[in-house]
Amino acid sequence: MSNDADKIELEAAAFRRLVKHLQYNVDVQNIDLMNLAGFCRNCLSKWYAEAAAERGIPIDQAQARELIYGMPYETWKSRYQK
Repeated sequence: MSNDADKIELEAAAFRRLVKHLQYNVDVQNIDLMNLAGFCRNCLSKWYAEAAAERGIPIDQAQARELIYGMPYETWKSRYQK
């Protein structure tokens, strides 16, 4: 790593790719993620909202979930949750 800015940019790129991957792989249920990895889409949205709050950025849980799920949470649940 050449500097902290590079590290942050790489971490952000990896996070964006993870979110995109989860949005694409809707057959993977949150309970499966939780059982295998110890986190799920809801965890990611919670962490996102918490990070925003720590920085004084007004993002609520519903907005964070929509960013992670790629659509409103209720829409995702009705389409994909088993």
